[in-house]
Amino acid sequence: MKIALVGYGKMGHLLKNVAIEKGHTVAVTVDVVAPDADVKIPAGDGQALARAIKSAGVDGIIEFSHPSAVMTNIKALLPLGIPIVVGTTGWNDKVAEVEKLASDCGGTLLYSSNYSIGVNMFFKIVEEAVKVLQPFSEYDIAIHEMHHNQKADSPSGTALEIARRVLANTSAKTETVVDAFHTKPAPQQLHVSSTRIGSNPGEHTVYFDSPADTIELTHRARNREGFARGAVFSLEKLVAGVQNGSFKKGKIYTTDVIFS
Repeated sequence: MKIALVGYGKMGHLLKNVAIEKGHTVAVTVDVVAPDADVKIPAGDGQALARAIKSAGVDGIIEFSHPSAVMTNIKALLPLGIPIVVGTTGWNDKVAEVEKLASDCGGTLLYSSNYSIGVNMFFKIVEEAVKVLQPFSEYDIAIHEMHHNQKADSPSGTALEIARRVLANTSAKTETVVDAFHTKPAPQQLHVSSTRIGSNPGEHTVYFDSPADTIELTHRARNREGFARGAVFSLEKLVAGVQNGSFKKGKIYTTDVIFS
């Protein structure tokens, strides 16, 4: 498979190594500032991005750029009709807009807050834990996440996805709060807190706390390799699915269809 990488920072370099290790060809790397990218484009220039990808003749695209650039990139790439895996987070409020764009232009896109296989298994474990504890009202729930100090968004997309799944599986929590509390929290509020420090590649903990005890579920990434492997694996599945018809053109998907 010939792959284009949009965003060629630390994750882009790791993605290239993983893709080559798995027998794929990285036909082009595109970035705004990376000095070793194959193609450097001006910030916000979607037309230049589309030209670079189109001329490379790729089978699939992996986008790991920056929250400030992701929507411009998606709008430029979807009309090309090449399957896209988007790893950039921070655009949850634009999903409906992207769904419409995909439907209008016939593009296919897969997105996730986190491509790590372990994290996607962690999502399922958290869902089951919430269901198990649902009858026991004495257990309160909160989420904390920790990442390196170069991460641009807070809280992480992964933490917000965990929160979404908690809310979907309990009636005790109906609202996510990501800011600091300056008054007593309401019982229905699910607090999602964040820390940015050093080089931490990613740590997420869900707390179930009662007067008698605390249950903690934690996923701790050792490095970014798991994210890169999951993203390449997801692109393999997406491209194959578009080719065999199990994934439809004009649709966007999440990794639930990959890791189910």
